[in-house]
Amino acid sequence: MAPDPVLGRDPIIQAFLRLSTSNVSDALDRLALRGAPHGILPLWPGCQKIVGRAMTMKLVREGSASPVLGTLETIVAARPGDVLVVDHDGRADVNSWGGIATFTAVRHGLAGVVIDGVTRDVDEMKALGFPAYAKGVIQQSIRNRCAFGGHSVEVQLAGVPVKPGDLVMGDDNGIVIVPETHIAQVLEIAQQCLATEEKVKEWIAQGVNPVEAHERVKYDLMTDPGHRGGR
Repeated sequence: MAPDPVLGRDPIIQAFLRLSTSNVSDALDRLALRGAPHGILPLWPGCQKIVGRAMTMKLVREGSASPVLGTLETIVAARPGDVLVVDHDGRADVNSWGGIATFTAVRHGLAGVVIDGVTRDVDEMKALGFPAYAKGVIQQSIRNRCAFGGHSVEVQLAGVPVKPGDLVMGDDNGIVIVPETHIAQVLEIAQQCLATEEKVKEWIAQGVNPVEAHERVKYDLMTDPGHRGGR
């Protein structure tokens, strides 16, 4: 997928892309924020890292609204660079996404999809270079198995609340959600966490005792609220 020009101009997105979800998770811990949903992982080795603002969508067990048409409506309503967050309540027995949705999302410049549930057509996602994170894979169609519950609303991702505009990040370690109101603060602390770990590795490479290197930066306290870092 070609880089999106809007995504490429956003310095916040670029700054988060230089971090890992582990760095961001540590920052969320420091601020006592819930933002680390469990069990949602990249669907193939080499799946690209994603960072973008959340465009949310809800799928429900019963209803009259078509999940296929609702998904397409959501994609069209999203902005280039958004990450589509699909709340399907963690269901492993019903598909949540697919190849046509992926093709449409690529055409509209979305950065990727994150699913609290399962998906199919992973081969098409890989071929199109469209990052996908979910709880697993299924082969059956979504049609007549669930209903569309709306988009641009607060949803849940493995128990973590996600609002439209929150920052979504995914890499080999999983997914993190950063509330829109805390993006700048989380970014600053995550950068500090990365710098601290790089310093520890540098000292160890220089021959410093690993225990001493960790103690210098008070590593065990790094994620505690109020911690200011080591010397």
